[in-house]
Amino acid sequence: MKKTIINAAALLMGMGVYSQTFHTITNNNGPVLGYSEGSGVKILSVGGNKFKDLNRNGKLDKYEDWRLSVDERAKDLASKMSVEQIAGLMLYSGHQAVPAPPDGFRAGTYNGKLFNESGARPWDLTDQQKKFLKEDHLRHVLVTTLQSPEIAAKWNNTLQAYIEGLGLGIPANNSSDPRHSASVTAEFNEGAGGQISLWPDGLAMGATFDPDLVKQFGNIAAQEYRALGISTALSPQIDLGTEPRWYRIAYVFSESPELTADMGRGYIDGFQTSFGKDLIRDGWGYKSVNAMVKHWPGGGPEEGGRDGHWAMGKFAVYPGNNFQSHVKPFTEGAFKLSGGTKEASAVMPYYTISYNQDTKNGENVGNGFSRYLITDLLRGKYKYDGVVCTDWLITADEGKTPGTFAGKPWGTEKMSVAERHYKVLEAGVDQFGGNNDKGPVLQAYQMGIKEHGEKYMRARFEQSAVRLLKNIFRTGLFENPYVNPEETKKIVGNPQFMKAGYEAQVKSIVMLKNRNNVLPVKEKKTVYIPKRYVPASFNWWGVYTAPSLEYPVDLSSVKKYYNVTDNPEKADFAVVFVQSPHSEEGGYSDKDVQDGGNGYLPISLQYQTYTATEARDKSIAAGDPVIAPDVHDRTFKNKTSTATNFTDLLTIQNTQKAMNGKPVIVSVTASKPMIFSEFEKHTDGILINFNVSNQAVIDIIAGKYEPSGLLPVQMPADMKTVEKQKEDLPFDMTPYKDSEGHLYDFGYGMNWQGPIKDARTQKYSK
Repeated sequence: MKKTIINAAALLMGMGVYSQTFHTITNNNGPVLGYSEGSGVKILSVGGNKFKDLNRNGKLDKYEDWRLSVDERAKDLASKMSVEQIAGLMLYSGHQAVPAPPDGFRAGTYNGKLFNESGARPWDLTDQQKKFLKEDHLRHVLVTTLQSPEIAAKWNNTLQAYIEGLGLGIPANNSSDPRHSASVTAEFNEGAGGQISLWPDGLAMGATFDPDLVKQFGNIAAQEYRALGISTALSPQIDLGTEPRWYRIAYVFSESPELTADMGRGYIDGFQTSFGKDLIRDGWGYKSVNAMVKHWPGGGPEEGGRDGHWAMGKFAVYPGNNFQSHVKPFTEGAFKLSGGTKEASAVMPYYTISYNQDTKNGENVGNGFSRYLITDLLRGKYKYDGVVCTDWLITADEGKTPGTFAGKPWGTEKMSVAERHYKVLEAGVDQFGGNNDKGPVLQAYQMGIKEHGEKYMRARFEQSAVRLLKNIFRTGLFENPYVNPEETKKIVGNPQFMKAGYEAQVKSIVMLKNRNNVLPVKEKKTVYIPKRYVPASFNWWGVYTAPSLEYPVDLSSVKKYYNVTDNPEKADFAVVFVQSPHSEEGGYSDKDVQDGGNGYLPISLQYQTYTATEARDKSIAAGDPVIAPDVHDRTFKNKTSTATNFTDLLTIQNTQKAMNGKPVIVSVTASKPMIFSEFEKHTDGILINFNVSNQAVIDIIAGKYEPSGLLPVQMPADMKTVEKQKEDLPFDMTPYKDSEGHLYDFGYGMNWQGPIKDARTQKYSK
């Protein structure tokens, strides 16, 4: 046995009664134990082995005995927990930043003061964090922005030391939304920013058509997560991208059920599987990260492309009667892993109402409230007994209009917050995303006692507690939740991981057009790159961004290969960097209501002004009993929208004119499918990427790498085929045919020799 004392003065500063050291003890034939000196936890010696006395009762309880099975330990601990402690275990915190900003939904204070005024260290806990950890017994924390990997590690250690001395000594299971995306400003990738390896995400990873690559990513990402103190990934997103206008299609792998299932399986196997000395049991271990797969039973078929984060997008519809395909990535991928962990450890239902899919009760409620979808299908038919956690804020009240970002209680709008919690529990869900307060959970418990009796509700709470605790035991956190900040600095974003991520980015780029073999451009030629105008806009969180006119790429990286000029007349060729068309309203406008309309607008995939003459005469689903009780039809037929970035089209057209017959290459960064007919004929080469770095694009143009990506979704011929397709069906659009006779269909892509035909295109077809 070896005993190590690690100086952690900086880690625990400001914590009052807590010592400034924590210890690690190595068992000869068992795990390393980590504990804080000031927590009151002592080490027990039993049979030549060492164990942590987490509840400080002087004896070895089953849940403290690392020799026992995870199931036995979890059941023992759940039986010892109070109702209040289990209620806290059922909470999943709102978004936490390290350190906390002064305002916004992640704001926090330190001893009553803002961070910059408090004298606190970046890794100290906020007042709010101390409250929900101690008073509400919360143990699942969602972290977003982290100042640095080292500070993240120190914050984790501060957090774990604080709660180790509370109650039964249950450690925190910290989590993150995806944070490895090369598109570091994306709303769902908060936390990325160059201090962690950067990889393709969503459609970009899907464009590689390579499940082994995504498995490699999962393995590397898990190492970085655990070094940061993160043990749960709120990913992957395995919804099918069957509705091309959907905002979150950027984060799915594909519209193909088969490709999505394989990619999801690889992702989860990579994240959850530990090897060698890191292995504990059944594939789980100290490098494992729980994967919370989302969004059951598939959030892709949003009517009209509107998103369920808002009331305007609360309905998923199935005009093609294709519900089963959306379930397939779960049943054939996430729940049928190749590795020893066997299935994703957690599942998140989406916000949406899967309209008219409850064939048992005829109930149209959000997926997290649906007993049919959770208990009858997920747990009953498909035998899933892992954690089910709601998406964030489904129990909170909705906003004042269908376009207001607030709570998402779809189908339960008239219920109280506590009643919604009870309905979630009755549906078979274990955990409440975005809720730091145990109060409504305890109210729901009392409602259950009135309906079922206390014995039933106690058993129901323990059932969820066991599921939740298993995911903490499996990853070794009860033995040692601490991380070494010096090791964290070496692991996170190391050169080997960065290189692997960059090479994956390159593999995700798709070449669509290469007329007269204009690409690659290997000679030291002169290139013209026009600046890109970005109009004023509001992001996901409603934060305003001023307009700008800037170069869309770092010119120093271009100058490694070419001379750069701002005069098209002096250039040999031009490269125009644009983004896919963006409809800022997302399908709804309060102004339209003020003008006498129903508020609903088309989401356009083209740059030019679009009028939805081919839209549905009447929407499939509608209804909001609170904020829009009179709106029974959400059609947007004959209404008009214009992409906010329509100037991208003008830039392409004007560059082609200015180049006067010299080659024009267009690089599109796309967040969803788009209409190419507006500009394709004005180009000689087209590269499309799904939010990876422009450096990777430049390296392909210069011939350092050969393009190998394939389209993970169809590119529609026009908006008519978009309006006529059915939200739940894959591959039901007419794909665009370019001037070279190539169809921009699922699985299409080019290398230097022409259209790619390989094992990937054989395996994954329409």
